[in-house]
Amino acid sequence: MPHRQSLAAAAAGILLTAGIGATVPAGATAVPTRTTAPPATAQVVNARWGGHPTFDRLVIDVRGTMPQVTVTPVKALHYDGSGGKVPLAGKYFLEIRLSPAAAHNESGQSVYKGPRLIRIDLPALKGVALTGDFEGVVTVGAAFHAEPFHKAFVLHSPERLVIDVAHPAAVCRG
Repeated sequence: MPHRQSLAAAAAGILLTAGIGATVPAGATAVPTRTTAPPATAQVVNARWGGHPTFDRLVIDVRGTMPQVTVTPVKALHYDGSGGKVPLAGKYFLEIRLSPAAAHNESGQSVYKGPRLIRIDLPALKGVALTGDFEGVVTVGAAFHAEPFHKAFVLHSPERLVIDVAHPAAVCRG
């Protein structure tokens, strides 16, 4: 008899070790730790803006981990690929590049829900355009009538790039 008990105990141990003994009770459901996995490459999904008493704010929403960002003053905005001039009125422009990033998913469908080209009538910000989504780089352009004194920073949960641009009168007041 003692031999049978030790065999039964050994078999139970093997089954538990193999995970066969770990069953989920009837009616129970597994709870996922995450509903969807973040994309392998950051996805630019929206651009939005707002006016404040002394500055205008441009926000670029990102799904996934925030990629490297550069904000560069340029003389004009051009579409990536074609090189065509972006038809936004302004004397000053900022080119915002996010890389590695995409505004489309792995199937090639756009995930970007923001404006492709829009005129804006805020004290500083005069227009925004999605100017590129090519080879892992997403480019957004912003137009201004006065030189844009700006500050760019990243906020988390959800991921977003924020660019605050001082109103021209606020810059003059010092």
